[in-house]
Amino acid sequence: MKKLKTGDEVIVISGKDKGKIGTLSNFLSENKCVVSGVKIVKKHQKPNPQLNIQGGIIEKESPIELSNVAIYNKKTKKGDKVRIEIKNDKKIRVFKSDGKEIK
Repeated sequence: MKKLKTGDEVIVISGKDKGKIGTLSNFLSENKCVVSGVKIVKKHQKPNPQLNIQGGIIEKESPIELSNVAIYNKKTKKGDKVRIEIKNDKKIRVFKSDGKEIK
């Protein structure tokens, strides 16, 4: 069981976007993920009339290292670690600081 899942609210703990909070969009590999609203880069794109794509400078989200994000605990308003517990023969994710279940 992974400790982070798509749709989790995470906080960036290092890098130029340190302190920003966003939602985990998707995983690109074992250690890269895309967080909405974090690490936005500008890309120069050529127009492609066959695919109906306009040219110009577009802003898109770039992948971020998984070790640079932590799950966001709304109660403590800080990044937190995740512990996996077994409850009624099911694995559940729990915040390490207060022991509350992650929903």
